[in-house]
Amino acid sequence: MTDYFEGVVSALMRSASEGRLGRIRRGIEKEGLRVDAEGRISQQPHQRELGSKLTHPHITTDYSESLLEYVTPVFPHPSDALDFLADLHRITYRYIGDEVVWPASMPARLNGNDSVPIADFGSSNSGRMKHVYRRGLDVRYGRIMQSIAGIHYNVSFPDTLWQVLADAEGQSDVNARDYRSEKYFRVIRNFRRHGWLLMYLFGASPAIDKSFLDGRSVEGFEAVGKSTLLASDASSLRMSDLGYQNKVQDQLKVRFDTLNHYVETLRSAVSTPWPAYQQAGTEVDGEWRQLSDTILQIENEYYSDIRPKRVVRHHQTPTQALEAEGVEYIEVRCLDINPLLPLGIDEQQTRFIDTFLLYCLLDSADVISDEEEQRIVENRRRVVTNGLDPQLTLASVNGEVALADAAEDLFRALKPVAEVLDASEPESPHADALNVLAQRVRDPSLTPAGQIAYALASEQRDFVDWTLGKARQHAAWFAESPIDPARDTCLEELAEQSWQQQQALEQDTSVPFDEYVRRYFACAEKHATPR
Repeated sequence: MTDYFEGVVSALMRSASEGRLGRIRRGIEKEGLRVDAEGRISQQPHQRELGSKLTHPHITTDYSESLLEYVTPVFPHPSDALDFLADLHRITYRYIGDEVVWPASMPARLNGNDSVPIADFGSSNSGRMKHVYRRGLDVRYGRIMQSIAGIHYNVSFPDTLWQVLADAEGQSDVNARDYRSEKYFRVIRNFRRHGWLLMYLFGASPAIDKSFLDGRSVEGFEAVGKSTLLASDASSLRMSDLGYQNKVQDQLKVRFDTLNHYVETLRSAVSTPWPAYQQAGTEVDGEWRQLSDTILQIENEYYSDIRPKRVVRHHQTPTQALEAEGVEYIEVRCLDINPLLPLGIDEQQTRFIDTFLLYCLLDSADVISDEEEQRIVENRRRVVTNGLDPQLTLASVNGEVALADAAEDLFRALKPVAEVLDASEPESPHADALNVLAQRVRDPSLTPAGQIAYALASEQRDFVDWTLGKARQHAAWFAESPIDPARDTCLEELAEQSWQQQQALEQDTSVPFDEYVRRYFACAEKHATPR
């Protein structure tokens, strides 16, 4: 440990022991396909009783009409976020009949690209823009890739923590907004260095149904059952080249050294045409195919394991919001849905992630060089495709190192950070999470991917049939515990209010859609700070 790390940990421990540190706040976004009784992606529309996909704050859809997306509020206690997420599942099951919410990241049975229905957000300009954006994703990447689901974990550190950290660093007089942004980018850089550990510990997608390939052939898989391909050493196919990746975006070389450089890169991508997208066209024969022919249609199209975020105000783009007021929170995007758990995530995992992110804040972080970037990309590739191999090594500045040795080094570094967080707790949930999860380091069979791979191989079960069984078990679990009555009433009222809000948007026909899109991009360009 460096002197800096020990110093700031000591300062935070003193504040935590005195009750002055505050609590980490988090919100959870979880996607999940609706699937019919045969394990096929649903072709039914989003149930009206669940509210408007366009305006409901907590129940919407992601890419597909069948891909539910749950969004919890922000909570200072992980259990509260998980309870809210559970109630969103419960109210969903009230209205989806014999369908189930698919509890895995890799999709259920598909029948080609068109079997993934694009979400319909209604006739308002904002609703049409969401739909056209998704049509553009189909043009660029295909719908099947968009059927992959995951969990996004959004975290912000308390204001009191920033003050203690600034005092410990002798920077009490710095601009608070700029200071937070600088430190959040430190979190991002360290996360990218060490994020392979999360993909190893929590990766849960070692298998796919053959229909996912849509006729393509791949190597390195074991055939299981009638229609399953298993990569027995893989931690997360979702995060592999087979999953939610895009070669065009690899050209971006996004820089995470400063907020300004990050903003510059994304804005360049939104304004730089890409030949294949130019050839496809935007509006062809009066029909919109995509919002633009640039590398990114909009900034949210950028895929990454982690992103800096801020709540966006009306008529702002994400980078404009970041530039105006700084980073507000970070979004962790590399988490698979764990089909062994009803919610796909549990409190133990949230406590570990919180500890990990605070460590990423407190550890020193130089700018990532081109050479280190290559190691980061390579280590990520190795872990997601071969993470369960006990002999796996990672690339380091000093040569190859065993994954287990690197992981144990990280666990040792995480221990004092967990103690800081536990100083504000009646017990020791963060240290307990580390102790339990450390067992996975030397025994890959204890990881979710390891357990799933063993179950499929030993029973010769098809991935879809096995996962469908888990989905039914989870549905029964939700049914056995009633929804919180007050939340039930609130969600029912929100559903109705969301339809009223969508109707109000659709009644405004003063601006034609093509003009609406033109104004959006003009506004984005106008308010961008010249560089």
